[in-house]
Amino acid sequence: MIYRFAHFEVDDTEFRLSEHGKTLQVEPKALRVLLCLLENRNSLVRKQEILDTVWKDAFVTESTLTRTISLLRKTLADDTHEPRLIETVPTQGYRFKGTVEIVSPSPARSHQPLPFRLTTQKPRAALGDDDSGPQPVETVPEPAHFSLAHALTPCPEAEADAEPVLAESTTPHASGQSSAGASQSRKWFLLAAFLVIALAALLVVPLRHRSGLTEKDTVVLANFVNTTGDPVFDETLRQGIAIQLEQSPFLTLLSEDRTQHELRLMGQPAGVPLSPQLAQEVCVRTGSSAVLNGSIAQVGSQYVLGFVAKDCHTGSILNEQQVQVAKKEGVLTALSEMAGKFRSSVGESLSTVETHNTPLEEATTPSLEALKAYSAGWKVNRTEGEGAAIPLFKRAVEIDPGFAIAYAALGVMYGSTGEPDLAAEYTTKAYELRGRANDNERFFITAYYDGRVTGNQERARQTCEAWIRAYPRQTDSDPYGFLSGFIYPVLGEYEKGAEAAEKLIELSPDSSFAYVARGFNLIALDRLDEAEHSIQSASKRGLEAPFLLLLRHDIAFLNEDKPARERVVEQAQGNSEVEDWMADHEAAALAYAGQLQRANAVSQHAMGLDQQAGHKERAALFETRIGLREALFGNSKAAKDHAKHALELTQDREVKYGTALALASSGDSSRAEALATDLEKRFPEDTSVRYNYVPVLRASLALNHGDSTKAIEQLKIAAPYETGTPRSAISAFFGALYPVYVRGEAYLAAHRGAEAAVEFEKILKHRGVVIGDPIGALAHLQLGRAYALAGDNNRARAAYRDFLSLWKDADPDIPIFKQANAEYAKLN
Repeated sequence: MIYRFAHFEVDDTEFRLSEHGKTLQVEPKALRVLLCLLENRNSLVRKQEILDTVWKDAFVTESTLTRTISLLRKTLADDTHEPRLIETVPTQGYRFKGTVEIVSPSPARSHQPLPFRLTTQKPRAALGDDDSGPQPVETVPEPAHFSLAHALTPCPEAEADAEPVLAESTTPHASGQSSAGASQSRKWFLLAAFLVIALAALLVVPLRHRSGLTEKDTVVLANFVNTTGDPVFDETLRQGIAIQLEQSPFLTLLSEDRTQHELRLMGQPAGVPLSPQLAQEVCVRTGSSAVLNGSIAQVGSQYVLGFVAKDCHTGSILNEQQVQVAKKEGVLTALSEMAGKFRSSVGESLSTVETHNTPLEEATTPSLEALKAYSAGWKVNRTEGEGAAIPLFKRAVEIDPGFAIAYAALGVMYGSTGEPDLAAEYTTKAYELRGRANDNERFFITAYYDGRVTGNQERARQTCEAWIRAYPRQTDSDPYGFLSGFIYPVLGEYEKGAEAAEKLIELSPDSSFAYVARGFNLIALDRLDEAEHSIQSASKRGLEAPFLLLLRHDIAFLNEDKPARERVVEQAQGNSEVEDWMADHEAAALAYAGQLQRANAVSQHAMGLDQQAGHKERAALFETRIGLREALFGNSKAAKDHAKHALELTQDREVKYGTALALASSGDSSRAEALATDLEKRFPEDTSVRYNYVPVLRASLALNHGDSTKAIEQLKIAAPYETGTPRSAISAFFGALYPVYVRGEAYLAAHRGAEAAVEFEKILKHRGVVIGDPIGALAHLQLGRAYALAGDNNRARAAYRDFLSLWKDADPDIPIFKQANAEYAKLN
């Protein structure tokens, strides 16, 4: 059928959406969703029905459907709020409401041209033609559009040829053959001719496919076979040519995560080199299209590099090269040249090859030794973790101090291990050297620099969006990883964060970070079942990243499932990558219940683990958490002591914020003021500092001076991102919704109970954002105070009871607990 609406047309036979006759680019799944709605026009189509129809056996969530509908609306220029075509039925599904005209395909569209010229002499007499010579029947279309069904469908001209024969059906031919017999012979002849043509076309199609690749094809890159005896070429050449090929917006290399996953399924040990034989099998198993094999040999004093790309299903050669270089230093130049020739030979346009083809020695490093250390760093990171990889990346920058992307790798490693100062130092160095990087690497460095160093998340978002436009087929956890893991959460856009993580899983299903990011955003949206399913999906793929355990702990905590929480804590014991973080999360859960002494003891254990391992910045973050708890619970002296100790360990941005707030909440306004001023001066662009840290500190200081009006005014700037997860909450799990909490305190101080209640209700409605932060528990108490101030004693008593129930096993000597009991007794 052909569906026409507005100025659009959908042809379900050709699977095509067009506008004013011009074909539009649209994702296949989006077009299937549109067809599903068109087939059920003017009727409600439930979300699950669409998911079952379009995605069938694949696991996707409603957010995938939401994203797809959004794409369709954008393509169709359909307004979300006042839809002309696709109407949202809240919580249920969608309805196509536009006027639709349904027509059948015209003959010209249903009968495709034949793929070859059919010519004949003698036999044409049976077709009613003369012997004047060969007559062409049809022009030749592209073989890729030809099918057996087309071959067996008579073309209009052939049908026209049949008319004279049928008209003479009552008159015997001179040969004695009836016209019916002639007609029958003609039919058999046509059938035989068409079968021959069809078979020929079927043979032609694979040949055409083997001559190049398309943007939908994935390529597997094998290790180079090194027969020189020089270990500097081991892994290095594969890394080098991967860097070159990843510059291409056209080609897609199979991600390293996916490759390693397949090797595990094949029973191969971790870290096994990807030999040509293994690469061939991985190519077939993953449905990739081509495998790239390389080799290097030494002939006398010279080096010979070989490169063969072949279809891993048919074995046909796509590209074959051999280059000879006079000395070792010329190998990287040869790799760059070979990569460029390969890209051109398999169908990439010359313009993109020329635009995105910075030579290795200019963009990455001219040193084989540095590239070898860099390659080894990523290999060790995959098998042993970030800590083990750091010395190798350091070795790379020691050999080549201008190795920009190696500095960026160090920034990522230190950021992942909880060393933000070192992460910022190395990332800044990478940014300064970004001219020594190719386009793809520059996007990475720039996005990470803004995300990590300047903290300007809006600019980081813009970089990632430009990155995706330039390289729409990314397969690693780069732009989508930044968006889902850091940028969208800070901006409070968790739905977009979950969608970006889904896209990351779709492109790189063996990236454990993708499942962590998806789970984190889903928890923030209070979609705990989906978050748990995300973790289970990672486990089914054999991915057990340490931070997946932390997500399990948070889900168990939010579900009030103490046995599950204890099991997860036990699983983390002895795991150096996550034991300290898990202890910190468990300490937060204990403090949430008012068990302050136990919570501080567990935090001290986490700090001991980090100090023993040399992670002083992480230890300082945990001490900051202790100081904040003490301040929020009313233990001012203890809060000041812990703040002082944390600042002695590091001057990290998040430590300064947390200690400043602990000091302000404990009445030490002068030191808090100095720290707030320092943050404001040092990080003028940082989204978290500008819209969260400084407004919260300024408002707290205003409250210390009895100026609630100024406090409320100071917090206005925080409104756009107030439900976001600031950097402190991502790296140290404190600070989420603090602008809301302090605004509520300011309204209480101003005796505006009803407005205070609105703020504390926000916190209770965003449990997945706050998780185990103490303000989640204290919001119940503050809500009771707000209702009491507003004169609503019944609701006030209910809120107090909720708090006292949470703190039924709390330490009795906590100052704020004593106040709560006294206030509740007075209400009764």
